[in-house]
Amino acid sequence: MLEKLINECKKNNTQAQEQLYKLLAPKLFAVCLKYSRNYEEAQDHLQESFLIIFNKIVQFNYQGSFEGWAKRIVVNYVLQQYRSQGGFFEIISEKIPNEEEVEIDNEEISMDFLLKIIQELPDRYRLVFNLYTIDGYSHKEIAQMLEISEGTSKSNLARAKMILKEKIKQSSTIFSKIK
Repeated sequence: MLEKLINECKKNNTQAQEQLYKLLAPKLFAVCLKYSRNYEEAQDHLQESFLIIFNKIVQFNYQGSFEGWAKRIVVNYVLQQYRSQGGFFEIISEKIPNEEEVEIDNEEISMDFLLKIIQELPDRYRLVFNLYTIDGYSHKEIAQMLEISEGTSKSNLARAKMILKEKIKQSSTIFSKIK
């Protein structure tokens, strides 16, 4: 079914493109949300990514999953948007204090809240956090993708974790006062 749909998309069949969009949009939008500053920016990234997917679909050679191939296009597109802003990643050489563990009552923290605080991170921290923590890239791979040093990747990840932990602590404190 998917192979037939892809073949039809390679022929520029707009009905097949629409079907493929409906099939993949929810999953790819979730990827866009992780890397974007907000919902509207994620929508823009999704639309532009699908234009690229449809333009490059003839290059897909059925090695690996199509969904993985499309996800890579989305991630690369979003990262390219940030890189094109110029001066986006500064070289940071700072000592990050030892991380302390934060205990979280899982029932108090919703996925919407977590997504919101991740989206609020400065761009460089959000991108590194998502690439490393959620998508499983190594610091070496992140450094290559974002054109930064491995040390900067590690520093940005540590800073992102510190910011997120502080926001979760603040939220938990506010929550406990409400109860």
